[in-house]
This record gives sequence, structure tokens and C-alpha cells, in this order.
Amino acid sequence: MTQGIYKVISNINIAPSVFKMELSGDTSALTASGQFINFKIDGLFLRRPISVYDYNDKTVTVIYKVVGEGTEIMSKAQTGDSFDILVGLGNGFDIVKSGNKPLLIGGGVGIPPLYNLCKKLIAEGKDVSVILGFNTETEIFCEEDFKKLGAKVFVTTVDGSYGIKGFVTNAMENIDYDYFYTCGPMPMFKAIENTAKTSGQYSFEERMGCGFGACMGCSCKTKYGNKRICKDGPVLEREEIIW
Repeated sequence: MTQGIYKVISNINIAPSVFKMELSGDTSALTASGQFINFKIDGLFLRRPISVYDYNDKTVTVIYKVVGEGTEIMSKAQTGDSFDILVGLGNGFDIVKSGNKPLLIGGGVGIPPLYNLCKKLIAEGKDVSVILGFNTETEIFCEEDFKKLGAKVFVTTVDGSYGIKGFVTNAMENIDYDYFYTCGPMPMFKAIENTAKTSGQYSFEERMGCGFGACMGCSCKTKYGNKRICKDGPVLEREEIIW
């Protein structure tokens, strides 16, 4: 984990209440897809954890949704502004277990951490399928980003306004895969758990007090005892989770 001042390169509105922010700074602590960073917001006590969409040796990109005061302040950031950020938090996805046909399943703002994962899996020659789940067509983002990587992309909308009507599980039934990775809301996870036919990894979205394991406020029950989503996660394996 590193801490530093990161400068905003761009901050773009890409969907209703959804923004894509690119920042420059030290990214050496980012070692795996699925890790997150923690923004300090002036005037607010708790940092805001945001999953990493993509990164290289000079920049880190996040996609976030405005859901409260902290992200509202972030959405107003302009090029040249800066944030105090903790970088390289959490344990990311284990790509060694991906198999030859991994399936990536994202719901809403759970989609961003799957992008860098998809990039790495395709670079290894894997046949990657991606399901992106939304409520309606106007909420869709990142579809073209995944297609440009070379993934097979399936979009579901609850109201049927675009792509496959229904939930991500409706798309899962017709896809050939031998392992899965997913990030999104808990109701989606429980539906996937009842549908998935292989092993996989879940990346949990959780409110966090500290972001690095000190407060124990974001614990999840597993077969091996309580695990902290911020420190031991956010990625946990299917077989260890107690639902």
C-alpha cells in the first residue's frame, strides 16, 4: 500500500450519475486486478473506497457512481485537481484459476474492476465472455470497452430495453464457461450462487471504515472464520463463503 497525492487527468460523465476519472501518480502498489484505492475527501471523516478500472505504471483509472456527499464532491473534480489517496488496497482476483473459458459477470458499478481482469485474461490467450447487467438501456456503460479488448460481451437489462431481457443469470444459462469472476450487489451474488455451474470468485462491494483491516467493520462469514472485505478481500472464493 502506498499513500500520495494524485492529480486528476480527466473526470468524465459516462452514464447517469456515473463518472470515469483518470489520475496520475505512483501505481507501484497495484499488483492485481480487483484491488481498490481510497480517496480522502476534504471535510469528510471517512475515505471513499473505489475499485480500480485500469492502471499502468503512471496512471490509475476508476469508474464510480454518485451515491452520496463524497462521490458528489469527486464528480466536480476538474483536470489539475488532486486527491490524497491510499493505493493498492485489498487482494485482487486470482487469474491462475481462470481456466480456458472464464466468464466475467458485472452488475452496475460492480463492472469496473472486471475490465483490467479481462485485459489480463485476454493477454494470456483466454476465451473470455463478459455479462454486463443493468436496469435499463440508459444506464449502460463500458460495453464497447470490453468488446475492444476482444471479449464476447452480453448485456442484460431488467426492463428489456437493450440486449437480453432479465438478469445476468438469464445470460449465464446459454454461455459455455469453466470458471467465473463477478462483482456487484448482494442480490445478484445470491442469484449467481444458485445458477453457476463452476467454481469462481466473488468481489464484494462493502461500506468500509478504514480500508486496510484495522476496524473489522466489513467482515464476511466464511468457512475459515470472519474475513475482512477490505484486507482479506474484496475477492473471496465461492467455496469458502457462507451465505
